Amino acid sequence: MAAIPSIKLNTGAQIPAIGLGGGPDTFTPEAIADSERWFLTAFEAGYRHFDTAWLYGTEFGLGAALRASNVPREEVFITTKLPHHHHGHVERSFNDSLSRLGVEYVDLYLMHSPQSLEYPTGYDLPTTMEGIFGGWKLDETLTFNETWAEMERLHASGKARAIGVSNFSIKTLEELFKTAKIVPAVNQVEVHPYFADTELLEYCRKKGIVVTAYSPTGYQKTRDDPVLVGLGEKYKVTPTQVMLAWHISRGIAAVPKSSNAGRQKENLTLPTLSAEDVASVTALDRKQRCEQWASFGPDGKLLGWTKEQWGW
Repeated sequence: MAAIPSIKLNTGAQIPAIGLGGGPDTFTPEAIADSERWFLTAFEAGYRHFDTAWLYGTEFGLGAALRASNVPREEVFITTKLPHHHHGHVERSFNDSLSRLGVEYVDLYLMHSPQSLEYPTGYDLPTTMEGIFGGWKLDETLTFNETWAEMERLHASGKARAIGVSNFSIKTLEELFKTAKIVPAVNQVEVHPYFADTELLEYCRKKGIVVTAYSPTGYQKTRDDPVLVGLGEKYKVTPTQVMLAWHISRGIAAVPKSSNAGRQKENLTLPTLSAEDVASVTALDRKQRCEQWASFGPDGKLLGWTKEQWGW
């Protein structure tokens, strides 16, 4: 088993190729509060890259676990994100994230979505899931170019050591580059063997943007795929470990979510795949996303945008 490598960002910083990501399985107060426990077991397992977000509700938990772990802050890479309804409140939202985390800076700050949405509740999220998923409307007074300019100011302050984006396509990145003074350090997107997104990966690589994969192991049926099961048997690991090794082989960072201490340790113990086996995993691509939020409705839109607007 190979040691987990780090990937150099265009800022010169190093990001560990495997981090712990994701929110709680349910967004109940109890589940959110439990995040401190599974962040702490991740620290104990050796994780030094953590991915959180305002929308996940886990910034408090990560901050508490960091303090309880006694791991020096400078040894930890922390990513958090600007939510889609805070595009008009960049500095306020960022400072609130720092306060919840209890840190003076983050290593990476991402724009969670190219879209700007708004709720009747304004800065705060609605208190019900129905309100969160059905109570929004597009805020067409702001462009992500304007939001990025505000994020560039945060980067200049030193409080956001690197800035990047999430859920951006080639099309939206091209639009961003019309005004951006700073090239995003990272684009965090859905990538797994059933959605390899090779074209976006190659584009980002040419631009000096590191791709980070969320949902890096896809569906349960992805994990049950005979090719991945067979490779797991060959390397004496799980299909999940095969997929994470596949991401590393492609130069992608990955942030799998697990609250289970045993699986957290497994996800840091990865084989080195042969070039032939990497190719066989990439060949599983079906251009099939697994994230439910990414489903287009009967009107052909996702959160008010068409596939053409998203660049998908």
